[in-house]
Amino acid sequence: MKNFMCHSHLGPFAFGSNVNFFVGNNGSGKSAVLTALIVALGGNAHATNRGLSLKGFVKEGENSADVSITLRNKGKDAYKPEVYSSAIIIDLRITRDGLRSYKLKSKSGHIISTKKEELISILDNFNIQVNNPVSVLTQEMSKHFLHSKGEGDKYKFFMKATQLDQMREDFIYIKQTKHVTNDKIEQQNEGLKELKRKYLEKEDRYKSLSSLDELRDKLQELQKQMAWALVIEMEKDLEPVREKLQADRQSTVKYDEKVEEWKNKIEESERKYKQIQEKLEAITNQVQDLQPKCAELKAEAQKRNTDLKTVEVRGQCSHRTVYDITLVALGTESQDRANRVNQIQTDLENLRHQISTLGQQIDQYEHQAALQRSIEANKRNLLMVERSRSNRLQRFGEHMPALLNAIEEAHKRGQFKQKPRGPLGYLISLKDTELALAVEVCLKGSLQAFTCDNHDDERLLQSIMAKFCPGGRRPVIITSQFLPQVHDTRRRAVNHPQYPSVLQALEIQDPVVTNCLIDQRGIESILLIKNRTEARRLMQGGNPPRNCTQAFSKEGDQIYNNRNYSAEQARAKYFSGDVEEDIRCVLTNENDRAQANRFQQQMRKLDEDIKQNESLLRRAHMEQKTTKLELTDLMNVEEPQSEDVQPLVCTHHKCSFCYNQTLLKILLVIKEVFLFNFVFQASSAKASEICAERMDISRTARSLDTEINRLKVKISTQQDQQGDPKEIVRQYHEALENYKNTAQQVKNLKSFINNLDKVMDHRLQVYADLRSFMSARCKYYFDSMLAQRGYSGSMTFDHKKETLSISVQPKKGKKNDSGDMRSLSGGERSFSTVCFVLSLWAITEAPFRCLDEFDVYMDMVNRRISMDMMLRVAASQRFRQFIFLTPQSMSSLPDSKFIQIHQLKDPDRDQSEADGNQ
Repeated sequence: MKNFMCHSHLGPFAFGSNVNFFVGNNGSGKSAVLTALIVALGGNAHATNRGLSLKGFVKEGENSADVSITLRNKGKDAYKPEVYSSAIIIDLRITRDGLRSYKLKSKSGHIISTKKEELISILDNFNIQVNNPVSVLTQEMSKHFLHSKGEGDKYKFFMKATQLDQMREDFIYIKQTKHVTNDKIEQQNEGLKELKRKYLEKEDRYKSLSSLDELRDKLQELQKQMAWALVIEMEKDLEPVREKLQADRQSTVKYDEKVEEWKNKIEESERKYKQIQEKLEAITNQVQDLQPKCAELKAEAQKRNTDLKTVEVRGQCSHRTVYDITLVALGTESQDRANRVNQIQTDLENLRHQISTLGQQIDQYEHQAALQRSIEANKRNLLMVERSRSNRLQRFGEHMPALLNAIEEAHKRGQFKQKPRGPLGYLISLKDTELALAVEVCLKGSLQAFTCDNHDDERLLQSIMAKFCPGGRRPVIITSQFLPQVHDTRRRAVNHPQYPSVLQALEIQDPVVTNCLIDQRGIESILLIKNRTEARRLMQGGNPPRNCTQAFSKEGDQIYNNRNYSAEQARAKYFSGDVEEDIRCVLTNENDRAQANRFQQQMRKLDEDIKQNESLLRRAHMEQKTTKLELTDLMNVEEPQSEDVQPLVCTHHKCSFCYNQTLLKILLVIKEVFLFNFVFQASSAKASEICAERMDISRTARSLDTEINRLKVKISTQQDQQGDPKEIVRQYHEALENYKNTAQQVKNLKSFINNLDKVMDHRLQVYADLRSFMSARCKYYFDSMLAQRGYSGSMTFDHKKETLSISVQPKKGKKNDSGDMRSLSGGERSFSTVCFVLSLWAITEAPFRCLDEFDVYMDMVNRRISMDMMLRVAASQRFRQFIFLTPQSMSSLPDSKFIQIHQLKDPDRDQSEADGNQ
C-alpha cells in the first residue's frame, strides 16, 4: 500500500496459507489492511465503514493512492492459467478526485486487462465476496451486531451472510420483470391488432397488384397475337400479288417463245434477202462488164454484114430506144411516188399534232371539271354553315341530328349498355377561340368520332349509322371502357407557365370524352402556342418542355422538335365562333360564280368541240390507216424483194411491244412483291422478337388493337389508383415482416413467461428448502459452539416475519430468564457473536475469512475459548485463509507453520493524530 489512508507506505505482507494474525495498537494500520483488501477487490467505500467516497482513502497532500494484491491462481479452479499463469496481480490506483483504475497483470507483470468486468469475473471465479459480512466482518459491523436490538437486523445479517437475500432480490427482480413483460405483452397485443389490420390492408392492395399483373400478362399475350396477326394479314395480302406475278411470268414465257419464233423467221428472211441482193449485184456487174464487148461485136457484125444487119441494127436501136424511154418513164413515176410518200408523211404529222391538241383540250376540260366540283363543295359548305346558325350539330354533317336522335331512342329502349358519346367535337368547347384552328388540326378525325363502352354497343351503333350515313362514309367508332373519373395525367402531362396544353385549353364536361381524347391523341402532352416563330424556338431550341411531344400554332402549323408541317386548311370548320364570318368567308370570292358561269359555257363549247374532234379523230385515224396502206404499197412497188420481210418485221415489232408491256407489268409486280416481302420480313422479325414461336391467330388485327387499347386504359387507370407497385410490394412485405416479428415476439414472451413461471415455482421451492436447511445447520453449529463453554441457547427463525431471535444461557449458576443477548456481559456477547459467526462460517463457502477485533469486549477466559474455537475451525479447513485483526498480544499462541503473526509497528504522533481524524 502506498499513500493509502494515513500511511505513506505499508507492507508488503506475505500472507500464510491458513491463519494470519495482524497485531498492533490502534493506528498501526490493521484496519488499513482490511480496507485495502475490500477496496482493491471491488468493494465500495461504504462497505469499509471508513469513508463515504474513495477519495478519502488518499493520504492528505498526495495525488493518488496505490494498492497491490496478488492472488494465487493454481488448481482446478484457476482462472485463465494460460494467460495469468500461477498468480494474478491486482493493482489499484485511487486519484484525488475519487476515480479508481485497475491493472490486472500476470505473474510476470504483463498487463492483461484494465477493465472492471475482468476483475468481477476473477472474483466470481474464486467466489470472493468482500461485501459479505461472513467473509469480511469489520469492526463497525461487529459492533452493530452486538448492540443490535432488533430481531429483523439479525435476520438480515443471516440472509446477507448466506447470500439468501441476494437470491430473494433476484426473485423479486424476476417477478418485477415478469410484471413488466406481461404489461409489454398486453401493449404488444394491442399493437399486434393494429399491425394485423395494416397488414391485411397492405395485403389487399398487394393482391390487387396480382390482378394488375394478370392484365399485364394478358396485354403481353395480346401484343404477341397482334404481332403475328399483322404478319398473317400481310401473307394474305401478298398471296394474290404472288399469284399475279406467277401468271405474268407464265404469259411472259409464251411471249418469249413467240418472239423467239418470229425473230428466227426474220433472221431467215433477212438471210434470203441478202443472198438475192448479192446475186442481183453479181448479175448487174456481169452485165456492165459484157456491155463493151457486146458493142465491139455488134460493130464488127455491122461492118461484115452491112446490108444484112442494117434492119437488125435498126431493130436493135429501136429496141434500145424503147428501153431507154421505158427507163425514163419509170424514173418519172418513181419520183411522183416519192413526192406522194412525203406528202402522206406530212399529213400524218399534222394528224399527230391535232391528236396532241385534242389531248390538251381534254386535260383542260378535266381541270375545269375539278374546279366545278370544288365550287359544288363550296356550295355545300355554305349551305352547311347557314344551317349551323340554328344548330351547331349541322357542321358535323346533315345526317348527324337524325343519327343522334336514333341513338337516343335506342338508349331509352335499353338497347345500349352505356350510351355512346359523339360526335366528340360537339361535346367539347374552347376556352380561347383563337386556338380553334390549332385544336381542329390537332384532333383531326377524332372530332367526328364516336366512343362506345363495349363491342356490343359498337356493333349496334354501326347498324344505326348504316341507316343514316350516306355513301358508306361513317364516323369512326372508338371502343374503350367508360370510367367515371378523368385519368390521372400528372406524371406524363406537360405543364408550361405560359402556354396551355390541348387538355388545358378545352372545356369538357364528360370524363369519358376527356379520357378518349387522352388515350387517342395524348392531348395532355401537346402544347398550343399562338406564335409559330415562338413555337419553333421553344420546340426546336434543343431543350423542349418536359413531356411535350409536339406543339401547334394558331395557324394550325404542327411543330415537332426536329420538323414541322403546315396546315392544309385556312379556317376552322367545327370550332368557329362567328357563323356570319364563316358565311362571309365563303361568299368572299365573288369570281367563283362568274367563273362557274364561264366554265359552264366553256364546258358546253368543249363538249361540242370534243364531239367534232372525235369525228375528226376518227377520220384522221382512217386517213392514217389509208396512208399507211398507200405507203406500204409504194414501198412494195419500190422494193418488191421485201414482201416477205416487212410483215415479219411488223409482227416482230408488235410482239416486242407486247412483250415489253408485259415485262414492264412484271417488273412493277416484282417491285410490289419486293416491297411486300421487305415489310413482311420486317414484321416477321419484329413479331419473332416479341414472340419467338409463331402463333396461329383467328382474330383480326383491328379487333386485337381495340382490345389492347382497352387493356392499356384499364392498366393505366389501376396504376393511377394504386400508386407505385414497388412501393406497394415494399409496404406489404414490411407490414408482413412487422406483423410476423411482433407476433413472434409476443409468442416468445408468452412462452418465456410460462417457462419462467415453471422455473420460478421450482426455484422458489428450492429457495425455501435451502433456507430451511441452512437455518437448521446454523442452529446446529451455534448450539455446538455454545456448548464448548457450557452455554446453552437457541435460534428461532420466522421467515414469514423475517426475524431471527437468539437467546443465550450462560453456564449453570447464571440464570437468564429472558435469554436476551443484551442482558449478557460484554465478553459473553462477544463470545456469542463469535459462535454465531463460526456457525455461519460452517454453512457458507469463501476462499478467505476476515475478522476485525473479534475479541474487543471479551475477558481472558472467553477470549481464550473463542481463540481455540477459531483455531480448531481453521485447522479443519487448511484450504482456506483466515485473517484476524486484534490489538491484543498473540504471544500465547502455539508455534505452528500454519499460523503466521504480522506485528504492525506503533504509529508515530502524526500518524496517531491522522488516525484519530480518520
